[in-house]
Amino acid sequence: MKSGLSFLVGALRCEIDELEQLARTSELVATIGRLVHALQRERGISNVLLASRGQRFVAQRDAQIAECLRQEQAVRLAFDQLDAADGRIGNGARLFSRIAWVLPGMDALAGLRQRIGAQDIDAAQSTAAFGKLIAGLIAVVFEAADGATDPEISRLLVALFNFMQGKEFAGQERACGAAAFASGRNDGARQQQWLHLIASQEHCFALFADFAAPGLAEVWGSVQAAAQLAELERLRRIACAAPAGVALDSELSPAWFDCCTRRIDAMQAVEERLAADLRGLCLHKTTQARSELQAHEALLASLQVGNGVETADFFLDAPATPDAPAGGAPYGRQLERSILDMVQEQSRRLQAMGDELDTVRAALNERKLVERAKGLLMAHRRIREEEAHKMLRQTAMNQGRRLVEVAESVLAMAEYLPVDKAP
Repeated sequence: MKSGLSFLVGALRCEIDELEQLARTSELVATIGRLVHALQRERGISNVLLASRGQRFVAQRDAQIAECLRQEQAVRLAFDQLDAADGRIGNGARLFSRIAWVLPGMDALAGLRQRIGAQDIDAAQSTAAFGKLIAGLIAVVFEAADGATDPEISRLLVALFNFMQGKEFAGQERACGAAAFASGRNDGARQQQWLHLIASQEHCFALFADFAAPGLAEVWGSVQAAAQLAELERLRRIACAAPAGVALDSELSPAWFDCCTRRIDAMQAVEERLAADLRGLCLHKTTQARSELQAHEALLASLQVGNGVETADFFLDAPATPDAPAGGAPYGRQLERSILDMVQEQSRRLQAMGDELDTVRAALNERKLVERAKGLLMAHRRIREEEAHKMLRQTAMNQGRRLVEVAESVLAMAEYLPVDKAP
């Protein structure tokens, strides 16, 4: 008959399996982050090319496409290394579904690039196409965070996801401004989109700061040079404060792109630090769990073979035998209490992990609710994402409620909000 210690050893083995899977997932997340960064830059360069009617950034685009192809190959290889038949992968069904959705988007990049080179697409369409693929890649990171079972690792994944999402909004702002300055014009709709992107960045970076370790938040603050931020704000005011229809100086296009790129490159350095910390944390926890497992397995082996005493007998207050150590150790009440202490400590640790994990998961669930509510409003009102988000945020402010509470109210009314179909 198996003892409690046997099941404690089994629990540690399961924990190590989960940690090793999280380590593999963390490597995937880091690889995806590099592809996203490369695609964000290609999107901005493409918008300058399109808005300038092929006059700017031709050579830069060729070089960036080559970089994107290298990073894309790395992501495809990382996908191939995932075992789709492994049922132990946390949140595997949703994670694999996201990957299945992303791959056709990656396959379609060649056609998109051909259309951009031929000027058969405008900047808005190019931005939307790149944005759709990048959103899918970031969704893979979200599912990885949602499937994490260790609270410390989960917190770091949530911090990384929100930072990547904030960086994506910064990338969209770069693309939006690049098109505006390169074309020499801005309009009210684009200005509203621009302001939405700025507000969305601030929200994501605030969530990142909530979940990241203090040191990481300080790193993010330190890489934001005051002069760089001042230049960014100056260019933002030029474009966003200008009345609709007033021409913008197209010569500011390279300055805008370079200013945003320096900021986004600094974000990438923070993102790489986050990914490295994530891998280091996985390694540390796995090493710690393996050490604990080794000690437990050694104790279990000694109980099973020592002095012919059966595993089921070690809870008995057996007298010392001539071959046993003095005092009856390792058998008897002293050992019983020792093993019971280990089991209780494991139980307390798992309970604390569960409580912390619930806190982290709450943030992820809030995002799911807000995204679903935005989708419902977009379908019902036939509006863009930024307009739907603005409606939710404005309602929350007017009613003094949290954004997630307003999202829950909208979803509760789903059956009374028929989708407005196009004529």
